[in-house]
Amino acid sequence: MNRRDFIQTLATAMMLSGCSARQMLQPSKIDGFYNQPPFGHCSLLHLTDCHAQLMPVYYREPDVSFGAGEGLGQPPHLAGQALLDHYGFRPQSIEAHAFTHLDFVEAARVYGKVGGFAHLAALVKKLTAERGTENTLLLDGGDSWQGSATALWTQGRDMVAAANLLGVDIMTGHWEFTYGPAQVMENLKSFNGEFVAQNIALTEEALFERDLENPGVFKSYVIKQLGQTRVAVIGQAFPYTAIANPKRFVPDWQFGIEEQNLQLTIDEIKRLKAADVIVLLSHNGLDVDVKLASQVSGLDFILGGHTHDALPIPFSVKNRGGQTWVTNAGSHGKFLAVLDLDIVNGRLRDFRYRLLPVFANLLPPDPDMQGLIDSIRAPHLTKLQTPVAVADQLLFRRDNFHGTFDQLILDALMTVHDAEIAFSPGFRWGHTVLPGDEITFEDIMNHTAITYPETSIRRLKGHEIKSILEDVADNLFNKDPYYRQGGDMVRVGGMTFRCNPGAAMGSRISDLALTGSALLQANKTYKVAGWAGVGEPLSGAPVWDAVVKYLKS
Repeated sequence: MNRRDFIQTLATAMMLSGCSARQMLQPSKIDGFYNQPPFGHCSLLHLTDCHAQLMPVYYREPDVSFGAGEGLGQPPHLAGQALLDHYGFRPQSIEAHAFTHLDFVEAARVYGKVGGFAHLAALVKKLTAERGTENTLLLDGGDSWQGSATALWTQGRDMVAAANLLGVDIMTGHWEFTYGPAQVMENLKSFNGEFVAQNIALTEEALFERDLENPGVFKSYVIKQLGQTRVAVIGQAFPYTAIANPKRFVPDWQFGIEEQNLQLTIDEIKRLKAADVIVLLSHNGLDVDVKLASQVSGLDFILGGHTHDALPIPFSVKNRGGQTWVTNAGSHGKFLAVLDLDIVNGRLRDFRYRLLPVFANLLPPDPDMQGLIDSIRAPHLTKLQTPVAVADQLLFRRDNFHGTFDQLILDALMTVHDAEIAFSPGFRWGHTVLPGDEITFEDIMNHTAITYPETSIRRLKGHEIKSILEDVADNLFNKDPYYRQGGDMVRVGGMTFRCNPGAAMGSRISDLALTGSALLQANKTYKVAGWAGVGEPLSGAPVWDAVVKYLKS
């Protein structure tokens, strides 16, 4: 659908639904939605957590986003009406649809899908042309090579090709590392940009074996000249990769927040007078970034990712050197952040920031990118588009405690493996399927495509199940942001429990019970199905096989 057809369709939909019932934007305002006048001397474009979604998708924001400690009730831990109230967005507007779950199905059918690299490329080209190629940088915050069938089947090579055509200048990573160091390095040989990560080093054992003195695996930072402005971009990969994902994928690499090393890197850049602006391209997660910004000095901006928070306005965080502005740019190609910088006499004087939703119906696809996407998908198209079932309700993943697509996976695990209970990781990636739409094999892969998809059956006692839930809850709700790993609560099937996020570690989980039955007994053994274990490799069939089998039955 081209822009003109979409605006006519939107106008018709408004008349049919009644403007008083649904206060949608007028077509004239829609037509100017992407007018973003240049400001200042240079610009940074930022995307993150696209999770290999080359095609446009539906993506529902959470209706529960529960913070901990000082973050309780504060952005980014706002959802729905509370988010609209905080940022002053009008209810039932295009912004309300982009940033909240409210009226999602109705609005999604009107406004259409979001993201898609062909539409993202059109927006990047528009903004870059307005600002000048020599004055613009495109930054990728990571989680770009994982999350789809084609990314898994090509080991991320499809996304490297797409990033090259999109014009990504600098990136950092997280899920990229689950392909293993050899594949990561092989992919980076084809990547036209630069990969930065100041917080990844070789282990002491690897250093000793290779007789090396420098433990760094990647560049810590790069300096880019944008017109008369020099911009330093420091990389911060996901610090908990070797814990949240199987350590066997990165046996010789160690990860961490590396606060002291970051400060030394900033100090070095300042001592050399190498840059006018210093930016951290981060995959920490927003809560970790906010604390980090308060602990180190000298950063002008943190462009963050990992937690998929769509933050319309940056945070200002005070530190001993002044302040650092912290942002996060959503996920799944749904948003592109635009940061325009006004630099005077080597110092940041002012800036403009906007987080632009990428509506596929409002942006004509870039023909070159669309051609690349078609060529990537062509060998797999029949398999990807194979219909498996029809959704009888809205299927989504992103929420703190529960997602309906996750419930589908849990039901499949319990049914196929004849288990009493099932666990599924609280991943935040995975698009949304509208009621009445077909569930294709590609939809299933968009929720399960990882390098360790094997299923398992375990016999666990009641107290072991509680311990697992307590451990995950502490990763989410610890009062110290540095102990939070992002993600959402592990999904459970066949049982219920109560969670008090504000309680102390070990006391958050209570009232565990089989669904509709008695409380779990601490010393009784239960049959538990699961997938995506981070320990030793599992031997069961991949989880997508279980989901397909369940749906077809």
